[in-house]
Amino acid sequence: MTQHEQIKLSANQSLEDLLRTIATVFGKRAAFSTSLSWEDQVITDAIFRLDLPIRVFTMDTGRLFPETYSVLNSTLERYKKHIEVYFPQTETVQKLVTEKGPISFYESLENRKECCFIRKVEPLNRALENVDCWITGLRAEHSENRHDLPVIDWDEQRSITKVNPLANWTLDEVKAHIKTNHIPYNALHDRGFVSIGCQPCTRAIREGDDFRAGRWWWEDNSKKECGLHA
Repeated sequence: MTQHEQIKLSANQSLEDLLRTIATVFGKRAAFSTSLSWEDQVITDAIFRLDLPIRVFTMDTGRLFPETYSVLNSTLERYKKHIEVYFPQTETVQKLVTEKGPISFYESLENRKECCFIRKVEPLNRALENVDCWITGLRAEHSENRHDLPVIDWDEQRSITKVNPLANWTLDEVKAHIKTNHIPYNALHDRGFVSIGCQPCTRAIREGDDFRAGRWWWEDNSKKECGLHA
């Protein structure tokens, strides 16, 4: 039985039990990538509260909201645990901004995906080196592209098991869990920001809007992915 097959047996477990199983099967070769979103804070809380040997890391794109740094700091203070921070390659960012300016991502989809790759995808790939199990906070409700999102998946590009523990959770369930357990969260969520990324590419949404409507709002909805989960 492969590790992927072993973890499949735990797909219907509770969040805590699934994370315990991942820790048992993969140990330190399991890693959780957090953007400090509602969903990611729920998973971070479980990993830290259970004192599991799962690496927790985040990507600092250099374009984050002050409120995002604030919730990062609050999380570090609350749990007294380390969150690894990965930055984009300095020389690559310098070249991009020098050649195309600071807001080239507004000009075309190609430019936006280039910026996302430099600031997010490349750092993620470095963070996932020597990792056999990648844990994410993705939910099926997030977008049409994620409608059939499984709890247990396989990342063909990176050849690693990918686990989405909250795939079947609703937003109301996530928010209730945060409130009940007094988990730190991004203050922007209280101001209409539901999906939070880089500051120039994120805005609040109106009631009834699609969950991802505030991300890259100048683009067609079908293209709203940065490449992390392509």
